[in-house]
Amino acid sequence: MIKYALERILQSLIVLLGVTLITFILLNVVPGDPVVIMLDKRADQQTIDRVRHELGLDRPLTTQYVDFLAKAVRGDLGKSYFKNRPVTELLTKAFSSTAKLGLLTLGVSLILSISMGILAAVFRGTLIDKVIMFFAMLFMSLPGLWIAMVLQLILGVRLGWLPISGNSTIQHYVLPVLVLAIGYAGGASRLIRNNIIDSLGQDYVNTARSKGVPEFFVVMQHVLKNAAIPIVTLIGIQLRSVLGGAMIIETIFSMHGLGKLAIDAINSRDMPLIQGNVVYTAVVFVIINLAVDLVYGLLDPRVRLAGGERT
Repeated sequence: MIKYALERILQSLIVLLGVTLITFILLNVVPGDPVVIMLDKRADQQTIDRVRHELGLDRPLTTQYVDFLAKAVRGDLGKSYFKNRPVTELLTKAFSSTAKLGLLTLGVSLILSISMGILAAVFRGTLIDKVIMFFAMLFMSLPGLWIAMVLQLILGVRLGWLPISGNSTIQHYVLPVLVLAIGYAGGASRLIRNNIIDSLGQDYVNTARSKGVPEFFVVMQHVLKNAAIPIVTLIGIQLRSVLGGAMIIETIFSMHGLGKLAIDAINSRDMPLIQGNVVYTAVVFVIINLAVDLVYGLLDPRVRLAGGERT
């Protein structure tokens, strides 16, 4: 297990290095001078050159990249051009909102998807199964943008039950969490249903039934445990999606998370903030992927063997 974990950690570090390099190259080949944008195109060339020198943008690209890496390792992602604050500080503040949104969404979507998947699998072929799968397909088909606008109009504007923008209280998270959870629960419930149906046909399930074990305990203690790997994958995918910044949802609900911060940085061509946001998000993705891989290794020894561990 230790060798397997070290291999995954090394792969994660290589991925992070690649992300920083690609991001740096792309930001420097995209047309547009951030200094000109910052000075609103009204400064003379001498002022532009002075600001470029102060920001270190007149140095060779290799020097800028090595300097960025050296600082990033220490947790310093530079200072925002337009907000004039450390990028790490801005990202940490935005991440707290996105993390709360992500964890709440994950909890609600798991409750919905696991409940729907188990019921559909246990009552497969019946009216219950068909109704659940209909709603699952409906959840998958409806655009999140449309759901968000409808819920804002009905629950926020017409009925006045919930706030439609901001993230200062827990009530502000209800609508965005509901929008995201509905979308994730649709596809996840179908995945869980199919895996549980496959597990219900296994010999160990028939053996448990022949011993008189109630169906509820057969499903919860035997079937669900052996269908855990797809559920772990599901958790990883959903958590990555939301923690990476649910840009559209955060923008619609005016939530100050990673997604909205990234859009603002792109619109203003704030290179340190864009680069820091990408690296920050990549670190989150890599950590979640690494955690999922390690949980795989604990749940199923065959995963460790496939990864090269033989002892």
